[in-house]
Amino acid sequence: MANPASYRPQTGEIPTTPGVYRFRDPHGRVIYVGKAKNLRSRLNSYFANPAGLLPKTHAMVHAASSVEWTVVGSELESLQLEYTWIKEFKPRFNVVFRDDKTYPYLAVTMGEKIPRVQVLRGERKKGTRYFGPYTAGAIRETMDTLLRVFPVRSCSAGVFKRAQASGRPCLLGYIDKCSAPCVGRVTPDEHRQLAEDFCSFMGGEAKRFINRLEKDMAAAVAELDYERAAGLRDDIIALRKVFERNAVVLAEDTDADVFALHDDELEASVQVFHVRGGRVRGQRGWVVEKVEDATTPELIEHLLQQVYGEDNEVQGRIPREVLVPENPTNHAELSEWLGGLRGAKVDIRVPQRGDKAALMSTVRENAEQALKLHKTRRAGDITVRSLALQELQEALELPVPLLRIECFDISHVQGTNVVASMVVVEDGLPKKSDYRKFSITGAAAADDTAAMHDVLTRRFRHYLTDKAAQVPVSGEIANPASTAAADGTGVPPSDPTMPAPKAKFAYPPNLVVVDGGQPQVNAAARALAELGIDDVYVVGLAKRLEEVWLPDSDFPVILPRTSQGLYLLQRIRDEAHRFAITFHRQKRGKAMTVSALDGVPGLGEAKRKALVAHFGSLKKIRSASVEELTSAKGIGPALAAAVVQHLGSTADTGDIAPAVNMTTGEILES
Repeated sequence: MANPASYRPQTGEIPTTPGVYRFRDPHGRVIYVGKAKNLRSRLNSYFANPAGLLPKTHAMVHAASSVEWTVVGSELESLQLEYTWIKEFKPRFNVVFRDDKTYPYLAVTMGEKIPRVQVLRGERKKGTRYFGPYTAGAIRETMDTLLRVFPVRSCSAGVFKRAQASGRPCLLGYIDKCSAPCVGRVTPDEHRQLAEDFCSFMGGEAKRFINRLEKDMAAAVAELDYERAAGLRDDIIALRKVFERNAVVLAEDTDADVFALHDDELEASVQVFHVRGGRVRGQRGWVVEKVEDATTPELIEHLLQQVYGEDNEVQGRIPREVLVPENPTNHAELSEWLGGLRGAKVDIRVPQRGDKAALMSTVRENAEQALKLHKTRRAGDITVRSLALQELQEALELPVPLLRIECFDISHVQGTNVVASMVVVEDGLPKKSDYRKFSITGAAAADDTAAMHDVLTRRFRHYLTDKAAQVPVSGEIANPASTAAADGTGVPPSDPTMPAPKAKFAYPPNLVVVDGGQPQVNAAARALAELGIDDVYVVGLAKRLEEVWLPDSDFPVILPRTSQGLYLLQRIRDEAHRFAITFHRQKRGKAMTVSALDGVPGLGEAKRKALVAHFGSLKKIRSASVEELTSAKGIGPALAAAVVQHLGSTADTGDIAPAVNMTTGEILES
């Protein structure tokens, strides 16, 4: 652990203006991002009396080895830059709200000639009307029920085109959940009117449609057309089911997100109800570890930043009102920022009385129950993971705790399409964002030991390169009006909106696990020694007897069959094997199809298909001139010349075979 005094900047070097600061660890990783109205005052508070800091802040300043800052023009800019850096660097000491869901919306693609109803998440598309958000189960049930009354197309473009070509509708057309515009049962205009009615119902005009169907049912009964009346009755029941599923909790013109929070010393639980048209349309929840000593207003600020800050996904999602239990810090700037994202005013406020306060109480109860459930489920899991890591550290006699473990595996079929995988476990849990895949060629693909040596060399050479490129500085300033750094060093200003370059690999592991026995372990250890890395430990797990091998050891370490440490190693090894096999199958599948056009510089799959579609066969492509080749879509003179040169060289060598699927023998080009 570093001594904060070793990297404390001089007080006079720190500006007194608003800005954003970053703490980095010895590996160059950003471990904390914060903002301040007065940078000098805030940063000095970390160094004045480190022993008096709260536990998590104390751990942060001792884990760091440098601090840097960027000056901005206003508190709003500091809010935006702080969010950008938290999203980019994912600092371990910042609160990060994560859940396993994104917003599902019911979408109608009114911009298409034949509109389609579907469930969409993520980026919003132009010409599409969205309703929601909903929970995943409720949205499917809602769509399925409404298609009975409004049989709008819900099939994909491929299914629609196949139905048009065959003259037969898909299954939904036969069970009357689609009006089958693909085969002309309704005209495009009639189908568009169905889609408009669907949107009107979802937009809040449900009573109008229910009243109309009730009148039609009464008329059918009067005409003694009981079969039609029974169908209309079922339609009315379906619409009422959708209409009454979400109880009206607020005024019908209310669009709001209602947040509530319940926390303790270690974790915080957040719940949000999405109210649209006065009805609760969806619910979301998070449980986060309080890795920084944040107050409730600070937690709410970070929450709103992360919930609404995803690029290309927030337009139209942010409601007019955001109801919170306490006003966040930088309340005015946060409202202005959300208003800019929404394109209209956003009111962040705390409900004091009435229906909104009552709904806030309900959301708070949900947050409290969610935290209790989370702690019940996690208690055993945390205990088991901690025990496994401790057992493994003691069995291998390692002097450092196993905070990060990386496992490598080699996969191939009789020496062909050799690949490797790297999986990562942090605190006993997989970190899939750090998984990596390697293709192995040349002499390194000769056997498993050579492949393992090559992979470890490449992985840690990247780490050394990234480490050399990340040279932390004591401070920097980003102000368009300035031409020199705040500390007088003359460092030119930087653009706070420009993302910093990302490392190809994260910081090094405490332990490397290889799939194999003594030969693979020795190859991995030799690779690390050649790079001069002596603080990363290596073990191997042999499949046959589940023996743990150490470098240059004549005898393996035998862990008890009931050992949690052995279970952890097995899970990591199996995950690395799964990841390697998946990549190997992908690579092998691509290698199954070969073409005479493969290897043309600049000719990708899309342009190759366009070329074959334009000329019809490889023989015609081979006989075409450069000018004729440029008539194909996406083929310019330089690329056409490269195609002619490549096909000419393959003809000279006799390699004139068409594209063939090597598995089935099917000729793909002729």
